[in-house]
Amino acid sequence: MANKFSKAVSLIYKMPTFSQQYLLTKLFCSQVKYAGTSKVKLHKVTNNEVELSLANIKRVQNHIGGVHAVAASLLAESATGIVFGMNVPDSYLPLLKSMTVNYNRRMQGGLKAVAKLSDEQVNEINSSEKGNILVPVTITDESGQEPIEVMMHWAWTPKKR
Repeated sequence: MANKFSKAVSLIYKMPTFSQQYLLTKLFCSQVKYAGTSKVKLHKVTNNEVELSLANIKRVQNHIGGVHAVAASLLAESATGIVFGMNVPDSYLPLLKSMTVNYNRRMQGGLKAVAKLSDEQVNEINSSEKGNILVPVTITDESGQEPIEVMMHWAWTPKKR
């Protein structure tokens, strides 16, 4: 069942290819202001997979010139929140229940996040009045390695009780 967000994404994918990334990014950043401030870019949005990136630019850097830990967490939350949000019916409230971020090594350059939901997870969201799931996300840096491991636990519940 399509919600308002997934319908807007579908409309964007009917636009010329050259404008899709720009429009997807504008749509998301109009709602999540900090993502816009940090210059998060959306590359791919489907019901099962989302790909985002964050360049290593001055506004997101830490004291040693790498992407700040909070900016990396923002990227992970954004990726998982979008793929989760694509599937939550409009009558339900999506909520981030918990996030665990393990920093394994220094991040090199910009970051890419890919969050995925299985068909089973999508079916669970659409068939249960409320619940929660772990949304997997992979964060890679410009070296191609995964400098951080992230676990995002999302929940949904009816808006009206």
